Amino acid sequence: MPKQNSIIYNCTKCGAQSAKWTGRCIECGSWGTMLQELSENQSADKRKIKIDKNQLIDFQKKQPENFSRLQTQISEFDRVVGNGLVLGSLTLLGGEPGIGKSTLILQISQQIKQPVLYASGEESASQIKMRIDRLKLPLQNLKFLATNNIEKIIAFAIEEKPSLLIIDSIQTLYSNELPSEAGSVNQVRICTVKLLEIAKKHNLSIIIIGHVTKDGQVAGPKSLEHLVDTVLYLEGSKTDNYRLLRCVKNRFGSTNELGIFDMTGQGLIEVKNPSELFFSQKQEPISGSAITCIMEGSRPFLIEIQALVSKTLFGYPQRKTAGFDLNRLQMLIAVLIKRADTPLVNQDTHLNIVGGLKITETAPDLAVCLAIISSLKNKIILPDTLILGEVGLGGEIRPVYQIDKRIEEAQKLKFKNIITPVIKTNKSGLIMVKNINEAIKQIF
Repeated sequence: MPKQNSIIYNCTKCGAQSAKWTGRCIECGSWGTMLQELSENQSADKRKIKIDKNQLIDFQKKQPENFSRLQTQISEFDRVVGNGLVLGSLTLLGGEPGIGKSTLILQISQQIKQPVLYASGEESASQIKMRIDRLKLPLQNLKFLATNNIEKIIAFAIEEKPSLLIIDSIQTLYSNELPSEAGSVNQVRICTVKLLEIAKKHNLSIIIIGHVTKDGQVAGPKSLEHLVDTVLYLEGSKTDNYRLLRCVKNRFGSTNELGIFDMTGQGLIEVKNPSELFFSQKQEPISGSAITCIMEGSRPFLIEIQALVSKTLFGYPQRKTAGFDLNRLQMLIAVLIKRADTPLVNQDTHLNIVGGLKITETAPDLAVCLAIISSLKNKIILPDTLILGEVGLGGEIRPVYQIDKRIEEAQKLKFKNIITPVIKTNKSGLIMVKNINEAIKQIF
């Protein structure tokens, strides 16, 4: 059969295709973006593909390779990405506007003693220089390129041969190969593919900055995260000073690590001991407060949980949380009512994680229950008491993962009373409980 040519219409903004022309794209709603293209449908049986058996790899004969890494000398960042940036890798750094992405990038550029190329389509050289002077960074190996054309950036990168290429941001770049505007789905995709190609070909480490939408996703196509090697998110609140660097994808290391920084006038400062940030022993003891230990990657740090229980004045009792899952709080309250005969049916319950941290694990369950009872009875839990354990629907206390590291962190900070589930351990000074009633008797 001869080749069959058919006319299709392709949206230059979102990439949607249509068999007939429409003034408005039915996918993204943009006007005047449907352009005519000619597609060729060729029979698959006439395509002759040459096969080279040498391309097949036998893993039994394949020798392991050690990836060379670029150390940034910022321990919090290096640990999150897996002990440094891998040469030839493409890293995406996302975060809300004003959270500190550009500040972190400039501090990384300062620590790297090799040449760094900074390409920006958003800010001018004078704006970058103003930030450098404010942070008092003696950047001697940094060169700046003000353009948003991806072909020009690649040409400069091949000519200059920097150890690190920084793109700020991927949504402002465009390629001459596409007629669509910068920031469209096709432009973001093709620019990322071109950057990935030169990263692998020239063994160049690249960090691209991506904007985050209102729902917390990287602006642009979701495939952007699939193309890159590492995806980092810088989180935090503009009202708080601390910043959390999380890794949600890493082809060269773990995704469980967490980096903590303190935002100051001189930039981001590493927090070596996270327990100092989320827990303070200098506070006056109050009822409704309990101390527990959570894990972020391989790092344990202590946090304070506060509960406030007050009598319901009208209607149904309210359940409010800040930093804790509301559905899990309601489940724990149901367990206390059923298994521990705690009168919470007509009590409003408010729960707060001190420091604005968000908890997703179940290790603080027992601490939450005891904090609620402490507020209800108006009795203080001793400040040198650490509480660990997951609470089941039957009121039983279940073990939590990496409990040895949590206990070591508590003993390092001189905690005398450590409430834990029944576990097999050689550590001394532990108070083991089987169910919620035994824990209540031990505490009160």
